Amino acid sequence: MTAPQIFDGRRRRLRRDRAFPAFAAHDFLWARIADELIDRLDAVRRPFAAALDLDCLDGRIGRSLVARGIQVVSADPGARFAGAAGGVQCDEDRLPFADASFDLVTAAGGLETVNDLPGALLLIRRALRPDGLFLGALIGGASFPRLRAALLACDPERAVARVHPQIDVRAAGDLLARAGFALPVADAERVTVRYTSLFALVADLRGAGATSLLAGPAPAIGRAALARAAEAFQAFAEPDGKVSETVEIVHLLGWAPAPSQPQPARRGSATTSLAEVLRRKPD
Repeated sequence: MTAPQIFDGRRRRLRRDRAFPAFAAHDFLWARIADELIDRLDAVRRPFAAALDLDCLDGRIGRSLVARGIQVVSADPGARFAGAAGGVQCDEDRLPFADASFDLVTAAGGLETVNDLPGALLLIRRALRPDGLFLGALIGGASFPRLRAALLACDPERAVARVHPQIDVRAAGDLLARAGFALPVADAERVTVRYTSLFALVADLRGAGATSLLAGPAPAIGRAALARAAEAFQAFAEPDGKVSETVEIVHLLGWAPAPSQPQPARRGSATTSLAEVLRRKPD
């Protein structure tokens, strides 16, 4: 079955290419995601030899992995980011790598705009060797509530045509399990970013290649509608004139199945019932 084309893949690639020259001026959120991913990797007490740095952007994660003695293949939907990293241009749901090629795959931001996310996670799992690790992160469903409110004020009837569908932490965990990952974990953190205006927020999104990628032509925004959106956004301003916007980052972890991993107990194998435990009186 073909996945619905929610996002425009060509537009997605072009937006990343256009963001490439000035990305460093707008990369603070993605840098945070990358740094957190590396911190989580450092908490895993096992060696890795070969990694795929998916959605590599400016190569921040890849460089950290190389510094740890790991051989890295970089990949990105954007040709300019992939080229700068000496990597491969590809979409996450069309990976050109053989099964069991890596013992580590990272993906820091980008999966939230893949048309076939279940398929992408399945391909990532297949690209891992048995007991290989996937660490990823995506922008979650609780992100940008002020921006969403401004778009609703701008054009109530067509606001949905400008807003990406997003994934909450529970759905992310379910998707990992459906893709066949063992011991899947999904958790979320919320980051506050403060802006002086709606236009400053949009400039950051544009500079990171993260403006609307929905398939089909985007509804035009006239001057009057844009003014309403800016006013609605500024209504959330705090005494210093800045608006606090929220970004939810959903972190993903899963292992490629292997016989050596801990297995859940067989159903019905317990020797003591929960009811019996609850009836016991404390000593």
